[in-house]
Amino acid sequence: MKALVVTPTYNEIESLPVALDRVREHAPAVDILVVDDNSPDGTGDLADGRAAADEQIHVLHRTEKNGLGPAYLAGFSWGLGAGYELLVEMDADGSHRAEDLALLIQRAEMADAPDLVIGSRWVAGGATEGWDAKRVALSRAGNLYINAMLGLRVKDATAGFRVYRADLLRRMDLSAIEALGYGFQVNMTKLVDEAGGRIVEMPITFLEREAGQSKLSGGIFTEELALVTRWGAAKRGAQLTGLVSSAAKRLQGK
Repeated sequence: MKALVVTPTYNEIESLPVALDRVREHAPAVDILVVDDNSPDGTGDLADGRAAADEQIHVLHRTEKNGLGPAYLAGFSWGLGAGYELLVEMDADGSHRAEDLALLIQRAEMADAPDLVIGSRWVAGGATEGWDAKRVALSRAGNLYINAMLGLRVKDATAGFRVYRADLLRRMDLSAIEALGYGFQVNMTKLVDEAGGRIVEMPITFLEREAGQSKLSGGIFTEELALVTRWGAAKRGAQLTGLVSSAAKRLQGK
């Protein structure tokens, strides 16, 4: 199947060349779209140079930095318009291994045709490297909370290394996305589940970034927590309303 790796960038001039080289080495059949948010460090120019030398690398320039979610949605729109069958999310900072990319794509191409393949740190065989115990506990606890609130039955709903089938993205209402930052991953997982999409998880090894500066901040986690809490409250409220309505109908039928 025709696959496109969508890689958002902002000030990744150190890490992007390595990430591109590794994808070209381990998954030579896939194309790459670098979505650059007007990086002041010259990342966009570097990407243009790589694209000029390699027909499988493309660049989409955006004029503003307004979050991970809008960058990925812009990349999805580009990929869907170009006729790709699989759309892959992959970081440019080296935390997502190209060796795992090939396995995720192979899983997406299997006969059971999953709609979303998540590269998971928390299923059997998954791992992290370079994380301390506090960070591991925070991520695991966050995913437990997400599942308790939303009932997604996904061990790593926050994962950003994933493969979507294009036909699923086309039938989803992507305008319903609310999260701009890293809550985007949970938001997309929720919408896939609500659309009846089949989600599978594959173990990956997540590496601490090799170069550049992390984009994670306290505000990102605050946004994600607030959204999950609101979505969960709405879900429980709808369930309670349904139970009350069913009970009333049974009483009226007596």
